[in-house]
Formats: sequence, C-alpha cells, structure tokens
Amino acid sequence: MRFAWMLVQGGLLVLPFSALFGCVGMIVAAIAIWRQRFSQIMTSRINQGFSLLAVLMVLSAAVAQHRGDAFLGLFNFVPYLFCFAGLSPLIQTPAQLRRLGWVLVVPSVLVCLIGYFQMLMCWLGYQQFLHIQVLWIVIDWQYDLKGTPPGRMSAVLTYANVLASYLVMTFGLGLGFWIEAIRRSRRLGISVWNQETAAWVGLLLLNVGALILTNSRNAWAIAAGACLAFSIYVGWRWLIAGVGLVVGAILAAAFGPTSLQQPLRTIIPTFFWARVTDELYPNRPVPTLRTTQWEFAWSLMQQRPGLGWGLRNFTPLYQAQTGFILGHPHNLPLMLLAEVGIPTTILFLGLVGWVVAQGIQYWRVFPDQLKESGQHETSDRLIYFSFLVAFCSIAIFSLFDVTLFDARVNIMGWMLLIGIWGIANAEKTTSEV
Repeated sequence: MRFAWMLVQGGLLVLPFSALFGCVGMIVAAIAIWRQRFSQIMTSRINQGFSLLAVLMVLSAAVAQHRGDAFLGLFNFVPYLFCFAGLSPLIQTPAQLRRLGWVLVVPSVLVCLIGYFQMLMCWLGYQQFLHIQVLWIVIDWQYDLKGTPPGRMSAVLTYANVLASYLVMTFGLGLGFWIEAIRRSRRLGISVWNQETAAWVGLLLLNVGALILTNSRNAWAIAAGACLAFSIYVGWRWLIAGVGLVVGAILAAAFGPTSLQQPLRTIIPTFFWARVTDELYPNRPVPTLRTTQWEFAWSLMQQRPGLGWGLRNFTPLYQAQTGFILGHPHNLPLMLLAEVGIPTTILFLGLVGWVVAQGIQYWRVFPDQLKESGQHETSDRLIYFSFLVAFCSIAIFSLFDVTLFDARVNIMGWMLLIGIWGIANAEKTTSEV
C-alpha cells in the first residue's frame, strides 16, 4: 500500500506535463490494491454499481453506429471506474487527503507560468507552433504560441477550455489551503502575512490570472461561485461583498439599463462584459452554438433511448447532419444520454451523485468524529470542504463543456472523487497506508 501511495503522488505531481506518467501511476497503483483487497473492493455496493456501469457501456459500444469509435471511447470511462474502486481504500486519513490536495494544486504554478509565456509570445506577434515530444508519448505537448484557440491561454493543455477546467479545480483547492494557512497563523499568534500565506496568495493570483486569460465564461462564473462558497463557510462578509460587487458590476455592464451600462463600460474592460454578452465572437455559425448541439444530442437520445448510439458517435453523426466537426455537445449529461442511453446515464449520474452526497453528509459530522481522536478538526474539515468545492466545480463545468477527453483533467476529477469517498468510507475499511 505504501508503494501504491508513493506511485500515485509521483504520478500526480508530473500529471499536467505527462499524461502517460499520471495514467501509469494511477493504474499500476490500482492494480496493486486490487490484488490485495479484491474481496473487500467487490463487496462494496458503490463498486458493484460502477461494475454494472462498465458492463452497460460495453453493451452500448457493441451496438453502436460506429463501433470502433465507441470501443475507443470506453477508455475515457472504464479505466477510471477501475481506478476509483482500487484507489479509494488508499485515502484513509485527513493527512493523506491534504497531501493529495497538495500534489494536485502545486503543479498549477508551472502550468500557469508556461501559459503566461504563451500569452506574452502571442501579444508580441509570434506565430510558431511548437510540438515538444520526448520518447514518443512520455511528454507530448502541442504548444501554440498564439494560444488555442488564438488569443486564449491553453498552456500545456490541448485547448483553452481544458486549461480552464483544470484551473477551476486547482483554484478551489488553493483557496482551502490559503484559508488554512491564515487560520494556522492566527492560532499560533503570528502575523497572517507570512511566507506560507504569501506563497498561497501567489499561487491563487497565478491561477486567477490564467483563468481570466482562458477567456472561459463558464470558468469565471465557477471561480466566483467557489469564492462565495468559501466566504460563506468561513464567514468572511468582506469577501462576499467583494465578489458580489465585481460580479454585479460586470453583469450590469453587460445587461443593465443604458443609464447604468455606459458609465460601467468606461470602467470595466471590454474584455469582460463583451465576453459575457458574446459580443467578442459575433456571427458564429449556428452549428457551433451550444443550443444547436444540445438540441441535436437530445434528438439522438429520443431515437435510441436504451443503449444510445455509442461513445464518441456524436462527432460523426453531427458532422453528417451539419457538416461541422465537433468532438462533443458541450454538456456531459446530454452527451451520455445520446451516446449510452437513459439507463446508463442515470446510473452514472446517480453513482457519482451518491458519492458526493455521502461526502457532504460526512463533512457535516466531520468535526464530531475528529474531536474524539484529538485531531485539528477545523483544518481537516476545511480541506475536505475544499475537495467538495473542487469536484463540484468540475461537475458544473461539465454542464457547459466536456473536457474528460483530456486524460489529465479526467484523472484529476476522479482523484478528487476518490479522495472524497475514501475519507467518507474510511470507517468501513481496515487497511492502513
């Protein structure tokens, strides 16, 4: 178990820069735990549910319109179901959860710095496209100095929205660590402005700046929601007021009455309010609109409600209908309804929702359980809350985009869920790392 734990940590540290190492670390660790805890893992109801989910997805692929694409699409789901079952017994203590959060969030510093360099080159007018490849797929970066799409930060990830989905998770975790550092300083009677808190402020500022430069409205709204969630949790009224003021001003500049719009638009950069109103990208073709994609996905579900059309089948079907190539319909539930059918989608959402619900329930009683063992219940509960916020952030993001096709973002999302379930289910296991 110790070897598996070290393997997971090492894989996650290099994950943003090498999907291969992240995947291998996760899968090898899961295999090792499966071999040791097979009976325990298979007696878990949640794991039995995920096993049924995998079977249904395979059946859907077997009857798919384009079977090759559908079976390839299984790799975006089935290995992670296997790893969820195998790695959940690995995360058993708040200290491990904190360590897991640390190895997930700290690499975002380098990711953001690479992204800022990309934007600097873009503003200076560089047009190069760099393909950095080491040992075939050990490191494989598609690095466009213009950004992907042009003018939007994508850093080492494949697209601006993929980077945005990565950052909403690291931002949520980073907020928790920053607040924990402030509380620790107060408890020790030292200044809240010290090296530790300054380091977390720096990390958060890097994340916020990168989030802005991804130009993702979805990510902006989720980041603001995360700030509100933490400010309500810790009772920081000044942060509630600050976030509300900023968000309200941008929305008023975008949609308010003319008497309010004009003065606000002289203060708030066009970059923000014009992006909210979509005036930055006018006259987009109808097939590229999310509403068009959602309607088509809904019609596919109505035609094959049982097992769907098969994973990854949306793309060829949409291209045949509209002439446009799109990888997904920018909504995970609708994509699943169209590609694997209603029963499988309900099972998937139900299982994930059950894990989150159990995590919230456990978080509510978290302090009482830890007081009995004499641990620092406030800090541990805060970090657990951070995991819930980070996972809910990527879950909400998936309602307007689907970024799980990037293995790095997919792994991070599942590791957040594994951390939530591992701690919530810890009293049912006897293993120790």
